[in-house]
Amino acid sequence: MDHTFISAFVLLLLVLDPFGSLPIFIAVLRGVAPERRTRVAVREVGIAFGVLLAFMFTGDSFLSLMHLSERSLEVAGGVILLIIAIRMIFATGGEIYAADGQREPMIFPLAVPLLAGPSAMATVLLLASRQPERIMHWVGALTLAMAVSGIVLLSAERIRKLLGTPVVSALEKLMGLVLTAIAVEMILAGLKRYFFDPL
Repeated sequence: MDHTFISAFVLLLLVLDPFGSLPIFIAVLRGVAPERRTRVAVREVGIAFGVLLAFMFTGDSFLSLMHLSERSLEVAGGVILLIIAIRMIFATGGEIYAADGQREPMIFPLAVPLLAGPSAMATVLLLASRQPERIMHWVGALTLAMAVSGIVLLSAERIRKLLGTPVVSALEKLMGLVLTAIAVEMILAGLKRYFFDPL
């Protein structure tokens, strides 16, 4: 299926899922000093953007170098998402990544794997490999999707106050359930392609 700029932007936004990740944004940033939150958020979005941009241009070569297939990437991404989803359902927000509350997040977990996760890496890789002649369109779509994610991340605390802690907590559990289904679907799709479409 060929994508347009708009469809690629929507696809990337759905994969990045900044609104679904809102409870994790809030939980992780809660341990950061208020005056540092904007700088940390911008830094983490920038790191995630750099990772995805690098993967868009070099991901195919990296997979070939390591003798890895898109199927293995899909299964591995599904397993990681499943672990995160289970922890979202059964843990409290501050325990999702077992992070030190006194330490600023650096790369993990906001930049990687929350924003630049396996599913996002697979998506930019597929866009670039299927229509390489439109690479600048995909860069633009990724830039716009990351900008929206950054705005949501910067507004996480305001959104929490607007919705209330109980609603955010319920949203966290709900997104954990949805993420579980997505993770299982990714694993099954990767296994199906491995066994029935090996080429």
